[in-house]
Amino acid sequence: MSDIAVSAQNMVKKFGHFTAINNISLSIPKGSIYGFLGPNGCGKSTTIRMLTGLLRPTAGEIEVLGLSIPEQSEALRLKIGYMTQKFSLYDDLTVNENLQFIGQIFGMTAQQRKQRLDEQLTVYGLRNLQKQRVSGMSGGQKQRLALAAATMHKPELLFLDEPTSAVDPENRREFWEQLFDLSDQGTTILVTTHYMDEAERCHRLAIMEAGEMRADDEPEILMSNMGVNIVEVKANQLRALKDKVLQRSEVRSAAQLGIRLRILINQSVVDPIGWLRSQFPELQHAELTPARPSLEDVFVSVTGEGRQ
Repeated sequence: MSDIAVSAQNMVKKFGHFTAINNISLSIPKGSIYGFLGPNGCGKSTTIRMLTGLLRPTAGEIEVLGLSIPEQSEALRLKIGYMTQKFSLYDDLTVNENLQFIGQIFGMTAQQRKQRLDEQLTVYGLRNLQKQRVSGMSGGQKQRLALAAATMHKPELLFLDEPTSAVDPENRREFWEQLFDLSDQGTTILVTTHYMDEAERCHRLAIMEAGEMRADDEPEILMSNMGVNIVEVKANQLRALKDKVLQRSEVRSAAQLGIRLRILINQSVVDPIGWLRSQFPELQHAELTPARPSLEDVFVSVTGEGRQ
């Protein structure tokens, strides 16, 4: 039996003359959390819709949980959960009624629904809200309900399309703890996001831009393989300094973070701090410190002007 939950080769999706997805290949192990990071419109949601069978690819081969997609997409739907970016349950039903309805959709018996409903109410902290109409719930409560509904039938594979875009940081953190619990139990999770801190939590990450995959690896490996050294500068007139350093070919990018300027310098420069002081006289007495790479650095490095 294969340890790969999702295998896709050379996926292409065109809408008329527009290429939304261009030659993407994936291999996702079972039980892992795989992230798609990228700006709105880069193709993250389109990729997920092809993997679920909701969209037919223009070209390429897709196998999900041993099923050929889209030919066997009907059989796949009983094995997957899908949580949309926009809350899609019924506002005029209670928490209990929504979960009961989802259980019926997936053909669960009354006994199965009763047992599973009890489990979900406990796991997702919804027991005291089970008779609450959804219309009166907060964003974080709705998010927990949406995840409870998406996992009601114990799917082998869970698709999450920017699931935390409407909740606060505390609820996002709690949500990710629940995802790690699901992964630990063997559920494979595919999640799209444009939050860097969320992307760093994934076991493996694809960075997408304009329908293409720019990078694909474990977040730590992506950060360690950037080929740059990072220096943070605390000095006066950072905006003017940024314009000056960006004119140098040795500098990959520069971005202001509060009172510091974060500069990415090619590793061909052996002593980046010494080099900055020698090239920019205004930095002779400034505070310069080396910094750890971040996913935002990786993203800037492999997309847009960072690839020039």
